[in-house]
Amino acid sequence: MNREQISRIAHTEHPIKSPLGDDSVRRLLERGLPTGEERVLDLGCGGGEWLLRALAGRPGVRAEGVDISEDALAQAAAAADDRGVRDRLVLHCTKAEEFVSEEPFDVVLSFGAAHAFGGLLPTLAAARAHLAPGGRVLVGDGFWARTPSQEAVEMLGDFADLATTVERVEADGWTPVDGHVSTRQELDDYEWSCWGSLSAWALDHPDHPDSAQARETAALRRTEWLRVYRDTWGFLSLVLRRTPDTA
Repeated sequence: MNREQISRIAHTEHPIKSPLGDDSVRRLLERGLPTGEERVLDLGCGGGEWLLRALAGRPGVRAEGVDISEDALAQAAAAADDRGVRDRLVLHCTKAEEFVSEEPFDVVLSFGAAHAFGGLLPTLAAARAHLAPGGRVLVGDGFWARTPSQEAVEMLGDFADLATTVERVEADGWTPVDGHVSTRQELDDYEWSCWGSLSAWALDHPDHPDSAQARETAALRRTEWLRVYRDTWGFLSLVLRRTPDTA
């Protein structure tokens, strides 16, 4: 069982794939798509859940998603068919940094994919290349809520604290117009859901050749969360606009 298969099963009950509740996702989309007529791009869209929710109830929105996973894009296409929005969704199987579009986008999304770009600021640089004047970026990434252990840094990456993270974003030429810090409930719900779903799959498929691996992986990830980073890692979502007089 490869990493993509594990992720798909783990996120069965939490398709947004970030530690955010439904109300938080809805509020971020409302702030990021104020007119309901926007062209939206998701860099690293995975199964497309952010785009599907952006399209739902907004018949004027058109969306495009970019991801390197053919399986995830196939899931996104199937889900779009089920929700009746496939005609307004274009999917591209390519690396986000290689994606080219003839038209800029009013909104660029990227949640939980900053590692693919090399960090939050490189993610914003990628978004900026596709953003129309006056457009908005919706981005989500981690931060250290408390001083982490060296083990946590090695496991998750070299994040900054919340204030420093926002200051770096501002210094990079962005103005936050809204944001959300995931609550303890959202963070815990996400972890319980992911590793619970993977454990349940293993228990429901005892004869599957990957059952033992799935069960062991779920137990390991749950232990890492509880013992290594639960009390130190947080998740920040931002709605950003370009600051005037910046490149």
